[in-house]
Amino acid sequence: MIQAETLNLLEWPRLCQHLATFAATKLGARVAQDLRIPDTQTKSEALLAQTREVYQLETTLPVSLSFEGIQDIGDALERAALQGILSGDDLLAIATTLSGARTLRRTIDQYPDLTTLNALVADLRTYPELEQEIHRCIDERGRVMDRASAKLGGIREQLKQQRDRIYQILQGILQRHGNAVQEALITQRGDRFVLPVKSSHKDIIPGIVHDTSTSGATLYVEPNAIVSHGNQLRQLLKQEQVEEEAVRRALSEQVAGVHEDLERLLAIATTLDLATARARYSLWLGANPPRFVEFGSQESGDSANGSASVVAPITLRQLRHPLLIWQHQHEQGPAVVPIDLVIQPQIRVVAITGPNTGGKTVTLKTLGLAALMAKVGLFVPAREPVEMPWFHQVLADIGDEQSLQQSLSTFSGHIRRIGRILAALQQDKAESDGETEPLSEDEPFPHTPTPSLVLLDEVGAGTDPSEGSALAIALLRYLADHAALTVATTHYGELKALKYQDERFENASVEFDDVTLSPTYRLLWGIPGRSNALAIAQRLGLNPAIVEAARAQIGAGSESDVNRVIAGLEQQRRQQEEKTKSADQLIRETERLHQEILQRAEMLRQRERELQQQQEEAVQAAIAQAKAEIARVIRQLQRGPETAQTAQQATEALNDLADRHLPSRQAPPKPKPGFRPKVGDRVRIPRLGQVAEVLTNPDDSGEFTVRFGLMKMTVSLADVESLQGEKAELPAKEQGSAAKGQSAEKKRPSEKSAEEKPPEAPAIRTSKNTLDLRGSRVADAEIELERAIASAQPGPLWIIHGHGTGKLRQGVHAFLKEHPQVLRFEAAERADGGSGVTVAYIE
Repeated sequence: MIQAETLNLLEWPRLCQHLATFAATKLGARVAQDLRIPDTQTKSEALLAQTREVYQLETTLPVSLSFEGIQDIGDALERAALQGILSGDDLLAIATTLSGARTLRRTIDQYPDLTTLNALVADLRTYPELEQEIHRCIDERGRVMDRASAKLGGIREQLKQQRDRIYQILQGILQRHGNAVQEALITQRGDRFVLPVKSSHKDIIPGIVHDTSTSGATLYVEPNAIVSHGNQLRQLLKQEQVEEEAVRRALSEQVAGVHEDLERLLAIATTLDLATARARYSLWLGANPPRFVEFGSQESGDSANGSASVVAPITLRQLRHPLLIWQHQHEQGPAVVPIDLVIQPQIRVVAITGPNTGGKTVTLKTLGLAALMAKVGLFVPAREPVEMPWFHQVLADIGDEQSLQQSLSTFSGHIRRIGRILAALQQDKAESDGETEPLSEDEPFPHTPTPSLVLLDEVGAGTDPSEGSALAIALLRYLADHAALTVATTHYGELKALKYQDERFENASVEFDDVTLSPTYRLLWGIPGRSNALAIAQRLGLNPAIVEAARAQIGAGSESDVNRVIAGLEQQRRQQEEKTKSADQLIRETERLHQEILQRAEMLRQRERELQQQQEEAVQAAIAQAKAEIARVIRQLQRGPETAQTAQQATEALNDLADRHLPSRQAPPKPKPGFRPKVGDRVRIPRLGQVAEVLTNPDDSGEFTVRFGLMKMTVSLADVESLQGEKAELPAKEQGSAAKGQSAEKKRPSEKSAEEKPPEAPAIRTSKNTLDLRGSRVADAEIELERAIASAQPGPLWIIHGHGTGKLRQGVHAFLKEHPQVLRFEAAERADGGSGVTVAYIE
């Protein structure tokens, strides 16, 4: 009973109605309005898994679940199971439901990662053959079609012929006796065809009168000429009904044969519709999936009996009331002010204090609805992460239960409801311990808490303040031992001190703006609230003299000192919050700038890669072009006579290619002008480690006057540099002398550095620059070498000496080392003989 009361007090039925608007089928909407709350955490987690996967379908994947065609066929399946005959509309609804369920399964099958939904539809049977048979026999209007049976088709053909014959007879009567009828119209009364005959001419068209107009001027007569045809028509209609019923009976029997599978199909479709409604409602709320935090044990040193206490942290930041969100969106209500509920593991009781109309009761309802939403698989409208325990029961005493009929005052109503809450906790404990009967009132309540959430509004109110506060303290201490979490609102100042006596208690308050004299609806933690009754009374227009007299009355008491301390704490908290907001804004701005810098750096890197790729492509194209031109020169050289002139022309052509393509042949870039100091500039003197001011411009020799501190001195351009590290530009004469000193001695042509040598043209081997010494002695070989070098053109000379014992090769190399015209020598490429051939470069 108390659980049903709690749902009504928290306005849970209103939330279920809002959820039902997101359902796609009538059955889903009906189930959502009467939403059942799971009794185990496993069921809640399964529902959350369904919601999470449908939410993923709706938000990240390109498809969503479609429930087109799915209807409530529960009554039809029940009649079919009882051997009833289903109507055409019922059969058509079953067929469309089978098709819709098949579409749902195909959509889910496309995403094997949706494990929960795939497991749900894994055993779904949609009986396509039954659907096809129904569509073969039943048309879109629910009527049995002619093709349903051959006999039915024959009957309907006879019906058509009989009607045509009746129409022909009646048309003939109208033509012959047109003046006897009110209008030339053939109509029906029941299943009989009649003519509207004037009452004064009833003898002209004899027959059976089936109806009379209101005025009596018109008689609806079935002429005697068609009475027998009408009787035959009626018999055919009865035969048609019998045959249609036979078709529908056969289809109903097929439905009855698989009604258990169809009932399961309907249940699965409804489950999917409900999961889709939860996901879409959660998406509309801007909610996030909750995570259930397991209950743990922690030794409580302050508890009276020293027993282990069940604890569970709650993290609900920026929590919003779902019904207020709906009111704001659909009823132009005020904007919803979010609250932060971060309850540490050791906390068992939270006492919320503060002024009336400040949002204390809304806080209780918001927390209660959040716990229930998580249990039924809904996301919670709070910022991630959303963490809370799975509460087995949510029990609340909110509002006034005074009753004139039951002679209940406000206090009595609260006590009755609190008694039911304690009884529910007792019953829950007995069931969890395996007791068959609940504990009697005389038995002591066990000191093992149950995973329940208790919400108490204005605890201990409605009676003498001293007795009410004492009762409230005793009750909250009792609940701290026997319930997982209790959140209570109060105006009693004595409850604010419980935090400093027991670590399981915590204070919270709703903020009050002293400037506007109105609540801000923000929840503050760790600071007890002030009632602000006098400020509210003044804002509501109470006589200022009375308010001032009341202030004077309480001014001398200790309560005013406590209020001043609380006001100071609230001021400090506001200042810290403002600083925190400024720091958060600065951090967000820094993160934004950091992201912009990263994006720009990435753009520069991308641009650099593109330029590098373009350069590589240009280099590759130039290399390919150079290779093609070299190949052309070689082909021309090979086609013509092997003369020194042609070799010289080929060499010149290759040198021209090198001038055009090799970077070393291109003109070096002009040196960038150096730093030139002028009067007023500041320069650095590295050898002195000083920064000086230029007093005079440099003269022709590069000297000028500078000042640093109180000292003046003359320095040279070579002694200074700019503040950016640039070297000074020296005069031309000084540069020349420096260059002259750097060239120490004249080098031999053979000792030129690599930078002074022009790039060598590709070597081309011909019979003119090849000498074969194989089989010769060393002395004979030296003579042949001398003769070949003397007549050779500048460039490579291929000397074939073979491998043998190696003496000939050694002698050739020793001779080449001493010869003045030989720049260098090396082993030939493998294709030209390798170590059996030496290439000597002649100058």
